[in-house]
Amino acid sequence: MQISKNSVVQFHYTLSDATGEIESSRQHDPVLYLHGQAGLIDGLVEALEGRQAGDSFSVTLPVDKAYGPRQDDAVQKVQIKHLQGAKKWKPGMIAVIQTEQGPRQVSIVKVGLSQAEVDTNHPLAGKELTFEVEILSVREASEEEIAHGHAHGAGGHQH
Repeated sequence: MQISKNSVVQFHYTLSDATGEIESSRQHDPVLYLHGQAGLIDGLVEALEGRQAGDSFSVTLPVDKAYGPRQDDAVQKVQIKHLQGAKKWKPGMIAVIQTEQGPRQVSIVKVGLSQAEVDTNHPLAGKELTFEVEILSVREASEEEIAHGHAHGAGGHQH
């Protein structure tokens, strides 16, 4: 079965940039993803389209198909109480903040007593990224998964 809209895809990946490996799913459960729904970057969605279980491939994504270019005016002040992920913050750490568009990763630039300056660029913005992908399984999504907009099961969404 080929990957197309409303396929549930289970895969492992290793992500790297010009400096080397950034992260890999191989130490964890594989990713479970409902094709055609939000959740993966555009370039990876395009690279998965039409592939099938057992396929392994490498794809290098230009900046605009990955997390986009860095925005120079992306530094903002945020109340420290809104930063999620640690008790004590230092420059360079990654925090999560809740936005109108949902949770977002930010990089700590400077920490004050009650506020922090954060860079709202995605930590991987401005980088060409390479994904090594191994597709483990492909199946049709259930009606419930399509209605919920995400895959259910190990590596996917648990209710």
